[in-house]
Amino acid sequence: MLRDLGSFPGMPVIMDRAYEGNETRQLLLALDMVPVVPPKSNRVDPWRFNRALYRKRNEIERLFRRLKGFRRVFSRFENLD
Repeated sequence: MLRDLGSFPGMPVIMDRAYEGNETRQLLLALDMVPVVPPKSNRVDPWRFNRALYRKRNEIERLFRRLKGFRRVFSRFENLD
């Protein structure tokens, strides 16, 4: 699976702040991907990240929330004809 992920060099990966650990960032950098995640406020050596791209993450999350709201429409089964 990691070999498949490495086929997109330079691709930004937008992550939540919970995944901003050193191991995760180093893995993405080793795969030639760009991690887009803000550092936690208590980081000694914070890094720069693309704020505009990170804000798009919210739009993606709202899209999935709306799609989950329509689940009842798609999975509704009528007992009567």
